[in-house]
Amino acid sequence: MATPTMDKVDDAKPAAVPSPYITVTFRIRRFNPEISAEAEWQDFPIEIDPKERVLDGLHKIKWETDGTLTFRRSCAHGICGSDAMRINGKNRLACKTLIKDINPEKPITIEAIKGLTVLKDLVVDMDPFFQAYRDVMPFLITKGNEPTRERLQSAEDRERFDDTTKCILCAACTSSCPVFWNDGQYFGPAAIVNAHRFIFDSRDEGGEQRLEILNDKDGVWRCRTTFNCTDACPRGIEVTKAIQEVKRALITRRF
Repeated sequence: MATPTMDKVDDAKPAAVPSPYITVTFRIRRFNPEISAEAEWQDFPIEIDPKERVLDGLHKIKWETDGTLTFRRSCAHGICGSDAMRINGKNRLACKTLIKDINPEKPITIEAIKGLTVLKDLVVDMDPFFQAYRDVMPFLITKGNEPTRERLQSAEDRERFDDTTKCILCAACTSSCPVFWNDGQYFGPAAIVNAHRFIFDSRDEGGEQRLEILNDKDGVWRCRTTFNCTDACPRGIEVTKAIQEVKRALITRRF
């Protein structure tokens, strides 16, 4: 009778799976008015997958290294607009910026957006920004009695202002504007975009009021058409085009 034999067991170890993580340095401009009147840069080396977002890196630093790091964020999906900041010198949303897309081989610089007072680290005072937004009356204005049915609008009429409905009030456009940097009294691109959304709404009857507000010395005529705002918009809104359309409406009173 044949003696049973066992197959030879291969003792070789499986090939090591390469780690997806790399070392990235986040160079963050820190500011804490309770400690110093001056801001300073601080480096944070972290291990992270380059397919992760800058926001993930900031979370890693705050949760694992330095809990005092301060920044705003909420939905983390590019909808709330809370985490606008300057990343490698450009205004971006941290939750939409992949680390692999911004040259992780060099330090990634992160600082607060410009033109608004820095309260702490990456958090700025948004009150002037939202005041300009409120000043252009960003709501539907109608006259007469309350309708008994919805206010209908054609697809063509809706398309007229479709682009400017995309604004998420992140302030990336306004804080990229050189005019706004030099004079915070300027309404700024975001306020004008939101005025545009209602000026060109066929159901609205407050266009003349908004145009008069934007005809002020701090209104649309301060725009120097540098296209910084359009480049900075994370929603792809043609901001400069919208501002030019408001200027044209002021001249022709046609909207």
